[in-house]
Amino acid sequence: MTLLDSILEANRKFTRPGAFPPLPKNPKRQFAIFTCMDTRLVDFLEPAMGIKRGDAKVIKNAGNTVIDPNGGVVRSLVAAIFMLGVEEVLVIGHKDCGMAAVDPPQLKASMVARGIDPRAIEALVPDLAQWMGAFSCPVENVERVVAIIRESPLIPRDVPVHGLIFCPTDGHLEVVASGY
Repeated sequence: MTLLDSILEANRKFTRPGAFPPLPKNPKRQFAIFTCMDTRLVDFLEPAMGIKRGDAKVIKNAGNTVIDPNGGVVRSLVAAIFMLGVEEVLVIGHKDCGMAAVDPPQLKASMVARGIDPRAIEALVPDLAQWMGAFSCPVENVERVVAIIRESPLIPRDVPVHGLIFCPTDGHLEVVASGY
């Protein structure tokens, strides 16, 4: 059985007519979370924050980084704020983030070993560390991302942007930057 087959089988067992009441597109608690895609946060971050399905918009990427100040993260926040009623933003990094340990030469070697043309890497992403959003300190990354979002001319000044660090071991949250 392939991975896709096992996922579809689990989905057949999961879905039942009427088992899940419809939810509105707008978040019940009018906030958005921008966080990392780390698997240790799945089914852990939200309960640690006291939120459940339908409460918040959640945006994820590797390392909760913003590479392009007008790119996908800000675009998603603009949609959340202006189209879905989001009133606050929480940028949540986490301890022991893999993006704090990116080794660009090793990453490039792994890409080449899997068949990626090194000329394509050089042409498309000459600074692999910058493109990946590598950083050395998760707290500094959260502070940087909060500043980028706050300074965006596309994000209203009345939207608080908070920065937090999450512990993927015990679920503890620490405030790095309050948007109030």
